Amino acid sequence: MTMLKQLKPTLILFAFFTVLTGLIYPAVITAISQVVFPHQANGSLISHNGQVVGSELIGQQFSDPKYFWGRLSDTGSTPYDASNSAGSNYSVLNPNLQKQVEDRIAALKAADPTNTLPIPADLVTASASGLDPNISIAAAQYQAGRVARLRGLTLDQVNALIVRYTTGRFLEFIGEPRVNVLELNLALDGLK
Repeated sequence: MTMLKQLKPTLILFAFFTVLTGLIYPAVITAISQVVFPHQANGSLISHNGQVVGSELIGQQFSDPKYFWGRLSDTGSTPYDASNSAGSNYSVLNPNLQKQVEDRIAALKAADPTNTLPIPADLVTASASGLDPNISIAAAQYQAGRVARLRGLTLDQVNALIVRYTTGRFLEFIGEPRVNVLELNLALDGLK
């Protein structure tokens, strides 16, 4: 009987904290986030012509040379597969990493053989998640000439879009300025 007497408060506390931390707290936080940050709470989705085409947070594969290309995805056989997010653990001496970099350099040079600018590292490597939706300003500028030429645009028009879709540093000193590839490519498609 004393054991049951000792277990009763423990079971009551366990049930109370299970309901509090497993149901009430998540429901309150979800409700607050839906009111205060609805765009972010719903996946930071990007819509185009009334249809959801992606997220600000997950990259997409673009292989057509008339589009800006993002970072390499290292999510297995399906690029930018959010359910398989993981970067590689390849060391810089790993032949697989070297092959990926060489293949991407070859693809970039084949798409724009007259480009003599140095290729930015983020165009030939994957991010830690393998899902990075952004590229550096240097990576966007490296591709600007190719995109302008293939779309019949001036370099100034393309550079203006790069500036428009560049996000600065967080709090002016954290991180690096970056360009969202999906938003930039959608803006290019919007130019006629």
